[in-house]
Amino acid sequence: MTRPLATNRKARHEYHILERETAGLELLGTEVKAARDGRVTLTDAHVTFSGGQAYLVGCHIGIYSHAGYAAHDPLRRRRLLLHKRQILKWAGKVREKGLTVVPLQMFVDGNWIRLEIALVKGKLMHDKRDALRQRTLDREAEQEAHRRG
Repeated sequence: MTRPLATNRKARHEYHILERETAGLELLGTEVKAARDGRVTLTDAHVTFSGGQAYLVGCHIGIYSHAGYAAHDPLRRRRLLLHKRQILKWAGKVREKGLTVVPLQMFVDGNWIRLEIALVKGKLMHDKRDALRQRTLDREAEQEAHRRG
């Protein structure tokens, strides 16, 4: 895995991450070039399941500047490349337990653009506050230990 093209920092704050998986993406040529330029936003994206396939919805891949007339739709739904077993397993969990699947980051793996997706459950407001409070305490303790030598 190389440097991420895009990360969904909001996902770690909004959700409890239960499982992670790496999926391929079916992209158009101009989408690949735009993604490599860093024109990707994963913040409002999620994964839906329909017809035995998994789709990335709400991911914005900006228009490639040299595309000309062949520009793509920035918000089109994109098919994820997963094994059938993985799709059926995660679709079942999403349907039964009220969980959802969100992208965590998009990265380049060799010549392929891949997406790290996660099965997540939403955090409640007090969970978010507790996590923030714990991070603050950890940071202060680390600074104090660093000062003491």
